[in-house]
Amino acid sequence: MHMEVREPKEGEKKVFNTIVTHPLQAWEWGEFREKTGIKVIRRIGFDKSKAVYAFQLTIHKIPRTKYTLGYIPKGLLPTQEIIEELKKIGRKENCIFIKLEPNVVRNQELRIRNYGLQLSSHPLFTKFTFHLDLTKSEEELLKNMHQKTRYNIRVAQKRGVEVMEDNSDKAFRNYLKLMEETTKRQRYYAHDEEYHQKMWQMLKSQKSTLRLPFDNAQGRRSGQEVKSQKLSAHLLIAKYKGQVLVAWIVLIFNGVLYYPYGASTSQHREVMASNLMMWEAIKFGQKMECHTFDMWGSLGPNPNLKDPWYGFHRFKEGYGGELIEFVGSYDLVLNPFLYKLYNLAHRARWLYLRGKKLAG
Repeated sequence: MHMEVREPKEGEKKVFNTIVTHPLQAWEWGEFREKTGIKVIRRIGFDKSKAVYAFQLTIHKIPRTKYTLGYIPKGLLPTQEIIEELKKIGRKENCIFIKLEPNVVRNQELRIRNYGLQLSSHPLFTKFTFHLDLTKSEEELLKNMHQKTRYNIRVAQKRGVEVMEDNSDKAFRNYLKLMEETTKRQRYYAHDEEYHQKMWQMLKSQKSTLRLPFDNAQGRRSGQEVKSQKLSAHLLIAKYKGQVLVAWIVLIFNGVLYYPYGASTSQHREVMASNLMMWEAIKFGQKMECHTFDMWGSLGPNPNLKDPWYGFHRFKEGYGGELIEFVGSYDLVLNPFLYKLYNLAHRARWLYLRGKKLAG
């Protein structure tokens, strides 16, 4: 297949959003990233005047140097034409390398072709996640959960925990407060308050219905009408006796619900508010006519019980979703010498930061 690749026009925004398959590739996410000072480059590919490919690339400056890094999170599987276009962009933007993490499930029939790509030693996304089928009935979903998860949901309900969507400024301030508490308690790095504020202001409550006039890489049929949102963010809160215990920001894009941001307090853990929050988020996704719930990352099969993320993995696993493995993280290396130096510096930096965080 010969593909013409070019920069999309403003009027092709909706077409762009029907081709890409993840919130981080949505046009609106790119607009948000531009507000944070990140350069965003988009391309759309045509085969015989039919749009068949699209990607969104972010350019990140390396401090105190003239060099940059490129990143395509959760894009489509690259083609030779796309790789050549990325090389052109990378040379123009002075990229040492461009990282690709395709939103493509790994299986025996489909593996990423080499195209000169190198398996990344520093992936940004986990290789695994849980997908939950939201087309099932509530009875089926409850039946497929772990017994302990169902029990914890009932505990929260009996204790009077309430979960609701609340997109108010007050609720968002509670979310920021809980996020700060959570990152300190769990000792992990998260985006700063300004990032969350800009993301929320750009993405909350956006919605539309689109008709797909073409086939795409994910196998949708031509002319199929889908309930398709612009990328939208929704704030869910769980309250107990008037106190907000848990706050999540969930994303909806093209019929899929995503759970990227969650925060909670260490108070009243006995009422199991997080368990009820997840169950109500599932039902919220059904209400919004989503067909799938992507839980945004997990450990792989047979996880290490001592892994610091095992608690998150076990929590998500309890809801009976399918463990999904993606093709992985790859680097398109444009400057081999500086790429080696960058990897050495990256390893040293993270060893220092992890030690500092643990010491704190």
